[in-house]
Amino acid sequence: MEDLDRPRVVPGRDAEILRTLESFGLTWDGEVLYQSGNTERYADALETLRRAGHTYECSCSRRARAGSEDGGYRGTCRYRSSHETSTATRFRVDDRRTVTIMDRFQGECRFDMRRLGDVIVRRRDGMFAYQLAVVVDDADQGVTHVVRGADLLASTAWQVCLQGALNLNQPEYGHLPLIVEPDGTKLAKSRRSVPLDPTRAGPLLLLALRLLRQPSPPAGIEFESPASILYWALGHWQPLAFRGIRELPAPVSLHTATCI
Repeated sequence: MEDLDRPRVVPGRDAEILRTLESFGLTWDGEVLYQSGNTERYADALETLRRAGHTYECSCSRRARAGSEDGGYRGTCRYRSSHETSTATRFRVDDRRTVTIMDRFQGECRFDMRRLGDVIVRRRDGMFAYQLAVVVDDADQGVTHVVRGADLLASTAWQVCLQGALNLNQPEYGHLPLIVEPDGTKLAKSRRSVPLDPTRAGPLLLLALRLLRQPSPPAGIEFESPASILYWALGHWQPLAFRGIRELPAPVSLHTATCI
């Protein structure tokens, strides 16, 4: 459970997330782990990176951190020896390196690390950043396959570099197409996207399969349990139906709520 950003953690939301997963037939093995309980491991990993010379402190403003014209962080603080304000910690990437990932759904993906730039691994407020935490978590739990949305595809290049620097195994990756609004942005409640309704788990699972261009299921399956629908979907899974596609449009009914 990703709960490192403590000021943004809503009490009880973790239990709500787990109940929603269960209602959709999605279960997990063993104990549910919380990132807030793994901070010592993140600290150890950060110290390993520091000792190897892979990090530096950065006091750049948010505007400066946004990156240069070619997309990556400018590296303003790479060789700065002192700072007058608090700092974040950045992981120094190899500017000459191109990371190649054989993604299960997107095929061969290549990333110019100079364009991506140096990534923050410890925030200015002292909290460990997502990129470092997820790499340590995957290694600690023996994760062999990561399946997630295509909006996180570029992050994988940073994670591969961090895995190499920490001498950790690299999982296999698969990035599914992202269901987006008409303007290409992610579905979000801030733009009136309709939240998942656990009482409609069956029909929503079938909608997800249809959006991912999967085979049409037999009539009446929407009345069966979510576990039965997932079992059918696994047996008829056709990833080539969306191979190389990173975005798929959402139907109007999915991304817009009716205003009364």
